[in-house]
Amino acid sequence: MRLYPSQTVVPSLADLTTLRVGGPAASYVEAVHEEDLVAAVQEADDEGVPLLVVGGGSNLLVADEGFDGVVVRDARSGIRVESADSCGGAVVSAPAGQSWDELAQRAVEEGWVGVESLSGIPGTVGAVPVQNVGAYGQEVAGVIAAVRTWDRAERRKRTFAVGELDFGYRTSLLKRSMHVSSRPVDPQAPWYPSPRYVVLEVQFQFRLGSMSAPVGYFELARRLGVEVGQKAPSSDVREAVLALRAGKGMLLDTPAPGGDPDHDRWNSGSFFTNPVVPVEHMDRLPADAPRYPVRNALPTTSTGPALGAVDSGVVKTSAAWLIEHAGFGKGFGLAGERSPARLSTKHTLAMTNRGGARADDVVALARAVRDGVRDRFGVTLVPETVLVGVTL
Repeated sequence: MRLYPSQTVVPSLADLTTLRVGGPAASYVEAVHEEDLVAAVQEADDEGVPLLVVGGGSNLLVADEGFDGVVVRDARSGIRVESADSCGGAVVSAPAGQSWDELAQRAVEEGWVGVESLSGIPGTVGAVPVQNVGAYGQEVAGVIAAVRTWDRAERRKRTFAVGELDFGYRTSLLKRSMHVSSRPVDPQAPWYPSPRYVVLEVQFQFRLGSMSAPVGYFELARRLGVEVGQKAPSSDVREAVLALRAGKGMLLDTPAPGGDPDHDRWNSGSFFTNPVVPVEHMDRLPADAPRYPVRNALPTTSTGPALGAVDSGVVKTSAAWLIEHAGFGKGFGLAGERSPARLSTKHTLAMTNRGGARADDVVALARAVRDGVRDRFGVTLVPETVLVGVTL
């Protein structure tokens, strides 16, 4: 464990996040062993110091003033295959600090089915169950077997089976523990900006095979030349997803030495979640607004999206569509092309740092977009990005 107390120079949060904004932390811990991670969390909680656990920093917007507490970065890695056979599939575990896309790539190479459509997502393994990460018709809930955590309230390690994690659209029991509105109610909430349950390790169970799960997203199916619901070689799905994400600026920026950065990739992923609205409200939106069914059951296997009954009372629509049709096109900035923070030139759902943005610039842009969509369509967009020290 490496501890940098407040009187020394600590990494800026701009150096630890993909948005590349945010000031310093009062102290910083880089944990390379599980015991170090738990000890740092315990110490912060014992002293009543705010705690921010960071993995890849791909879903964070931190204030320019920094974080007046302890930032703990999980620097652990390693993928452990516990078993792999035709009966039980592959049971695989990884520490929370493990790169998610490295695991997704390994899964495709090894024939572990169920995360090929989640390729290219920045961040670490520990973040995926918190958000119930999903993309292109797949959700990680479909392959999670268990999540081992440190329970900050009970001060003990605690393992949750998949059925206990209360997964939903971009949420989970873990995420809800950060907020007062957590379900079931946690009387000690909020634990913000880090959950009550700090993820230590995630166990996955995959079906074995060279063909993907049924493709659940039209754009991806069209690129693969298959129908929605059909399968394709997992390697082809991964390649197609990486190409789609690259076209939207939704990959990590890794320029060649001496090369120019791609500022469209200086973002925190999708800034807002796709809103789920009552059917009667959806009927008041333009007829061409995208409509997606909301299912009231979670994925029960690793073979694709949830197949439960459709909730007839609500509909999911596209935040990107609402943003663009509220007048905020690709590349929009509050001061035009001179804006240090602008919508991505490739995808309206990403707030980007054009090279000199501050957190306040990103907040002002996000606030303008949220308010514009609300005024135009009566839908209030909710941030998917975790806001630390700033509010919309």
